[in-house]
Amino acid sequence: QVQLVESGGGLVQPGGSLRLSCAASGSTFCMYLMNWYHQAPGKQRESVASITIGCTSNYVDSVKGRFTISRDNAKSTMYLQMNSLKPEDTGVYYCRARRWVPTYSDFWGQGTQVTVSA
Repeated sequence: QVQLVESGGGLVQPGGSLRLSCAASGSTFCMYLMNWYHQAPGKQRESVASITIGCTSNYVDSVKGRFTISRDNAKSTMYLQMNSLKPEDTGVYYCRARRWVPTYSDFWGQGTQVTVSA
């Protein structure tokens, strides 16, 4: 089992920055593919960034150049540095952990609210 706890959300003005954290406990964090998901009000949850076991990252086009995903395996924590925030970045951000070996496992955090507004 993996428990995921997000933190770092809040209210920020357009153009501002936030750093989200996802703290993991209960299993071997370094063996998990990690994602950050964004759920805007009234919309489906979508992955905005991912980071592999080998620290290869990938981003959805809408956040490229603005968001940076990272992980610290020693601290069992993943981060999302969010810069140049826009109102459309508003929503709940969730972290997700998955592994396929030895069996498929899939865990979600409870989410943290980000509101970008003047």
